[in-house]
Amino acid sequence: MNMLDSNKDSATAKNRTSADNDLTVAYITEGIEKVLSATEIEAQEKPAALLAIGGALNGTLFNLEDTEITAGRSHKNKIRLEFIGVSRSHFKLYETNNCWFIQDTNSKNGTYVNNKAISTPTKLNKGDIIKVLSMAFKYLPQGDSERLAYDKLSLVANTDGHTGCFNKCYFNEQLEEEVTAARITRQDLSLIVFDLDHFKNINDTFGHDAGDYVLKEIADMVRIEGIREQDIFARYGGEEFVIILPQTNITHAQEIAERIRCLIRDNTFIYDSEKLSLTASFGIASYRRDILSGTDLFKRADEAAYRSKKSGRNQVTVFI
Repeated sequence: MNMLDSNKDSATAKNRTSADNDLTVAYITEGIEKVLSATEIEAQEKPAALLAIGGALNGTLFNLEDTEITAGRSHKNKIRLEFIGVSRSHFKLYETNNCWFIQDTNSKNGTYVNNKAISTPTKLNKGDIIKVLSMAFKYLPQGDSERLAYDKLSLVANTDGHTGCFNKCYFNEQLEEEVTAARITRQDLSLIVFDLDHFKNINDTFGHDAGDYVLKEIADMVRIEGIREQDIFARYGGEEFVIILPQTNITHAQEIAERIRCLIRDNTFIYDSEKLSLTASFGIASYRRDILSGTDLFKRADEAAYRSKKSGRNQVTVFI
């Protein structure tokens, strides 16, 4: 091969490498654009929101899903701010022509937007900071992809990683809120506690992977077939689960518990070709005026579940 042919081969190889690089860049760019496009679509499906910054509510997202939303200490408000110095009705948010406005509702200590006290309806723009006493909220408009990160962080913080249920910490917070609301509004509130019977036998006989499988299957089953949209379903720990039933009396709560008990009893779990059967023991308690906290309500439902265990398991017991 002469020198001229060698140069031609070298040039051809160089051009081919350049073309391959161009294709790679184009492919990567196209992939990034698809991801960004998917993110934008997902963000557009999310409503505008207020993001709590700092304090006890840090990281909490309040979705602006109604055309008018009130905030304050009263439980009639969509955004409940149960803190000293907050007025019963502190401010309201309302939507007009796809824009959100905030208005102070004659609060004692005022409402501030970007450190300026507001006395008239004020239009909110992306990133505006609303302050009420020491609390701060960042306004995130609809379509803002920033909120997706907070959604994911909130999901991780409040969810049991294995079963996909809410976790114990989130349950405790929500139960306290619901008990406080029931005490003020006099609306019904019930709590179900249930514990899987002889669950240790599954772990000992088939291994912990089998136990983990069963927990996840039960969680999925209860979430899909056992509870309603407004109910709060959480894994309390180990093989114990809890369900908060807002605006639900003891009779309706008992019906829900019985439905879930039968779902678990009648289901056959297949793990590694082995058929596993399970039952669960349930306890129910409803809010009464002598209940002063979420802990009080939980103790009653938990005691009822213990009575179910002592009485032979696979049954529902109501705290009387």
